[in-house]
Amino acid sequence: MEKQELIKLYHGLRVTDVCDGLDAVGLIDTCTMDWQIRPLWRDTVNFKHRIYGFAHTLRFVPTARVVPRPLPLEDYKKWKSDWYRNLSRGPSDPLYPDEILVIDAAECGDVGFIGSNNSQAWINAGVRGIVTNGGCRDTDEVIKQGVVVYSKMIARGIRPGRIERDVENVPMAVGGVRVFPGDLIVADGDGVIVVPIAYAETVAKIAREIANDDKAGRKNLYVKAGLPLDETVDPLA
Repeated sequence: MEKQELIKLYHGLRVTDVCDGLDAVGLIDTCTMDWQIRPLWRDTVNFKHRIYGFAHTLRFVPTARVVPRPLPLEDYKKWKSDWYRNLSRGPSDPLYPDEILVIDAAECGDVGFIGSNNSQAWINAGVRGIVTNGGCRDTDEVIKQGVVVYSKMIARGIRPGRIERDVENVPMAVGGVRVFPGDLIVADGDGVIVVPIAYAETVAKIAREIANDDKAGRKNLYVKAGLPLDETVDPLA
């Protein structure tokens, strides 16, 4: 199945629907990321924090380099710029629409390697959002910009002097789940789940059936309770 057709099968599905679909094919408790990886913000009106896409992986690691300090301001600016450019740049492989940037930076400490500037640049390049087991900074601006970030922590420090880029687009462990480049990522208010690409079509079809059963049941409960119907009880086509 083509990627565009596959991603359409996931739109409208919740993490819980996908989790149930994974259970049905025998992938139980192997694909749900640590519950501490959660959305930076939630939109309970239009669910704009929900994202679906294919994993583009990147890893940062703690540095072991000696950092010169203190430095005159102009020297410090140059040192910082050189570190960003040579040691801790972001993705260098092309970013494509319908990708989700999945960043492994476990044990990197109080480092906000996702900020208001680079995260917006990644969104501009076409990614749907960012998922990480590390930290995000500039969170007021990131939220205001509407950049979708799922992170384990809020952090403050910059990359220079703290972390270095390691590898890109190789299998990684994030939130207790092994993530291969191209795996299907679904994220919402309940967290993040990873669907191995080999199972993605089957899981989506099962999850859609499960979701529609749930919607029908909740619709009946809405009617009995006298609640106004909303889009969450509309069946998926």
